[in-house]
Amino acid sequence: MFLDVLRRRNPRFIEAAMALHQQGAIPANSYVLDLDAVEANARTLKTEADRNGLKIFAMTKQAGRSSSFCQAVQRGGIEKSVAVDMACARATHRAGMPVGHLGHLSQVARAEADAAARTFRPDYWTVFNAEKANEAAGAAHKAGYRQNLLARIKADGDTFYRGHEGGFDAADIAAVADSLDRIEGGRFAGITTFPALLFDHATRKVKPTPNLATLARAADALRKAGRTDLEINAPGTTSSVLLQGLAEAGATQCEPGNGLHGTTALHVVEDLPELPAVLYLTEVSHLSGGKAYCFGGGFYIDPIFPDYPVKALVSAEPTTRADALLEVEIPPPSAIDYYAMIDATTNRPPRPGDTVVFGFRGQAFVTRAYVVGVSGISSGNPKVESIENSFGDTANWPV
Repeated sequence: MFLDVLRRRNPRFIEAAMALHQQGAIPANSYVLDLDAVEANARTLKTEADRNGLKIFAMTKQAGRSSSFCQAVQRGGIEKSVAVDMACARATHRAGMPVGHLGHLSQVARAEADAAARTFRPDYWTVFNAEKANEAAGAAHKAGYRQNLLARIKADGDTFYRGHEGGFDAADIAAVADSLDRIEGGRFAGITTFPALLFDHATRKVKPTPNLATLARAADALRKAGRTDLEINAPGTTSSVLLQGLAEAGATQCEPGNGLHGTTALHVVEDLPELPAVLYLTEVSHLSGGKAYCFGGGFYIDPIFPDYPVKALVSAEPTTRADALLEVEIPPPSAIDYYAMIDATTNRPPRPGDTVVFGFRGQAFVTRAYVVGVSGISSGNPKVESIENSFGDTANWPV
């Protein structure tokens, strides 16, 4: 789905990645990042966030918490990360990107709270209940500081992905705020939800979810209770073109993830300021029964999209030509993706060793793919900066 956009808007990236793979510099089964484009995208997002008075934190999970990705984002002006889980926090901290927000979406496990406070000292820590608030605040107290706590809230009619539910009842937010303030080492700082924005397939537009209205009602209740210094964290489908609307809805914080590499759902249907800056690259292993089998490990078809025919660029040389596009069958999520099967019945059948390029809205952190950062594409001097696993650790590759 994103391959058409990649071919049209960032063809040099595709060609550079294919050339580096053919030179033996990039492994098969890799999410490859155009670091120049990531830096430019981060600068675009930061500029627009500043214009609208929004704090901005970078979500890195989709890019496998890559160290070179983190550094490119920082060069673009976004200094801190939002850690979707402790693995993200460890990786971005190790890459030199401080943790600005911890605990959302994944809460911090009890045995990890003390180390998280001591090591990361996040600007904000999201909690879903009193028990987690006590753990976070208690850990901060031991570490010698007072932790800003964001209360995750919910109300009837709010939208959550299955398995993402949880939080304080929004109707009780004034009492919740008072209770968080009473915990030694804690301070109520504001409210959050996810998702605040979602792509609507029917209209092909990004729309606010009911959660955004829940945030607004809760903020009003807090102001009526005398609280004026509020943080309102409103992540979801973040492109620079949506930040003004978020600010007008009352948000004070945004957290771009796919927007940093130009792969929100909206990027499929509109040419937005952010360039596509990620692709999935692998290679043909063998042929059998009219199919060319390419190495897997990183296939991820985002379930936010309806089913669509998958194609890939397949070639022994760098190309974005339409005649190099071939149909591909990817194993279903219930199967292990050792290989995908490429149509080999064309006039130019693939050969073992050919490079294969897909355009996915990636979630590299849930795959076993490599993550490769490449700089210098915009200047015509591509260079591999890092080859890591999806936890941001340097990969033992080729052996």
